Amino acid sequence: MLTLIFVILMLWIFIRLFVFGIRAAWGLARILLTVFLLPVILIGLVIGGLIYIAIPVLIIIGILSLLLGKS
Repeated sequence: MLTLIFVILMLWIFIRLFVFGIRAAWGLARILLTVFLLPVILIGLVIGGLIYIAIPVLIIIGILSLLLGKS
C-alpha cells in the first residue's frame, strides 16, 4: 500500500515538473524568437534583396502584435 502511494505521488510530481519544463521552454523559445531570431531573419531578407518579402512580413507581425499584445 505504501508503495502504491509512493508511485502515485512520484508520478504526480513528475507530471507537474514536466508541465513546468514545457511551459518554461515555450516561454524561452518565444522570447528567443521575437527578440533575436525574427530581426535577424528580416535583416537577412533585406540584405539578400528580398525586401518585397520582408516588408509584408514586418507589417503582418506588427498588426498581430498590436492585436494580440497584452496591455
